[in-house]
Amino acid sequence: MRARTSPAQRDTGAAHTASAEPFDDVRDDTHNGTAPADGIARSHVASIRRVTRPDPDHAPATPDTHRTHDGHDPHEHHEPLGPDDPLAPLPFNPYKGNRGVTRAWHALKNSLAGFRVAIREESAFRQELTLAAILLPCGVLVPVEPVSRVLLLGSVLLVLIVELLNSSVEAAIDRISLERHELSRRAKDFGSAAVTVALCICVMTWALLVGPLAWHWIASFI
Repeated sequence: MRARTSPAQRDTGAAHTASAEPFDDVRDDTHNGTAPADGIARSHVASIRRVTRPDPDHAPATPDTHRTHDGHDPHEHHEPLGPDDPLAPLPFNPYKGNRGVTRAWHALKNSLAGFRVAIREESAFRQELTLAAILLPCGVLVPVEPVSRVLLLGSVLLVLIVELLNSSVEAAIDRISLERHELSRRAKDFGSAAVTVALCICVMTWALLVGPLAWHWIASFI
């Protein structure tokens, strides 16, 4: 026979359950084989949980006006990027502050200074510049097609360009350290190899385009 509970006991159990916190867990004694003493108290706690815990799926959607179109909050604070971070902005360079015509004027002065230093300090550049002083007028006067003329002049200028780049690499390596190191020697050898390739291109271009003309000119006098 089921035991009946008195009204006083039901009032006491209801008052005790109502005083519990909304998020307190209610122990279920069914796993011990005993049913809860009062089913009204459990339904009351369940109703409190439904009121205090709104369903996120049915919650009203409120527009978030503080976020941008990509979902980021503009007022959100981020940690500053360190100097080693690849996304960190580059430090201010005082030599890059010029713009427009002023920048072009300073670039021209720096280029002329580079030519002066190369002529004064680099013997290889002086030799190649002497060769260019001979070949460039010949490339202008030789009777060839315009495309061939551009190839003749460009091959000579290519040698000067590569030699200047090689000299800049050597100067940068000497600025870092003057000691003998395998990587320093390798970098300088790479630059020298590039100059050799440019010289080979120049010789090959002139031999293929001007060689037949020179042979016919020599054969006409023999």
